[in-house]
Amino acid sequence: MERTITTPFGYLASRVTLGPRALRWGTTAALVVSIFLVFSGGVVRVTGSGLGCPTWPACDATSLTTTPALGIHGLIEFGNRSMTGLLILAVGWAIVAARLQRPRNRPLTRLAWSQFWLVVANAIAGGISVLTGLNPYVVALHFLMAIALLTTTTLTWHRARETAPQAPLPRLSGPSVALSWALVACTIVLIAVGTLVSGSGPHSGDSAEVPRMGFVWADVTILHGILGAATIVIAVALWLSLRGSAQAALARRRVVFFVVVALVQAAIGLVQSLTGIPGGLVAIHLLGSALVWVGAIRVVLEVNPRLFSTLQAAPASAAVNPVVA
Repeated sequence: MERTITTPFGYLASRVTLGPRALRWGTTAALVVSIFLVFSGGVVRVTGSGLGCPTWPACDATSLTTTPALGIHGLIEFGNRSMTGLLILAVGWAIVAARLQRPRNRPLTRLAWSQFWLVVANAIAGGISVLTGLNPYVVALHFLMAIALLTTTTLTWHRARETAPQAPLPRLSGPSVALSWALVACTIVLIAVGTLVSGSGPHSGDSAEVPRMGFVWADVTILHGILGAATIVIAVALWLSLRGSAQAALARRRVVFFVVVALVQAAIGLVQSLTGIPGGLVAIHLLGSALVWVGAIRVVLEVNPRLFSTLQAAPASAAVNPVVA
């Protein structure tokens, strides 16, 4: 007789079902915490607290947590590390809620699990950055991995809200599709160059002397600004290309949101460059980079609705005579 091995999640799923609301709350929590994690990392950088906990995974040689001897810098750095624990709880909630849906949604469950593995990888990258004395290239990698995590939390959040369309998903024009992908590509290059600006600038992440990248800060800052302007221009061109489509109303709203956030982000970047790069604005600018990236992902998902959808249009009979449970 063949025996089937049941995982703990499988055993639980055979007895417990969670509704879509639990899934939406779980994915929202994971998205919000992953955005806030980028901001808290910025606070660590601008306060010079990157080595506030001088070891990893413990805070110092004698304690897993911060101690009074480590002062405010230890408290700030340990607070940032504690955010990872909060994120694991949020991601765990999303994973459990995804697995306990009926009917089972395997792609969504796998996507939720990808968040967990990226949280682990990001925590390890953060530990390596401490162990290497805040090597600027490792710190940049740590930030880019946080952006990768933010990508998965955004995609999971989006898929958790996917409903069967009442009509076949629209096909937008080729130029609009091309511009949406150009927007995503330019945005990620913009963010990557932003790590060079941070790695070459004055906020090294610690009050002690920390090696910096060998780029001329003014040069990479100008390049960053040019890429930011190009990103906004592409977004405006995308909005114009969508004006002629009655099916693109939601996509146009997503583009407008992106442009507004990008313009605010550009204004913050300009002000901080002209005012001596104050730490508070740098942290807000990092938060803005997370919001810009989320906005770019949402734009490409709305312009390309077939890209990430696993649901088909609802039958005509279901649309006319819906069944109320």
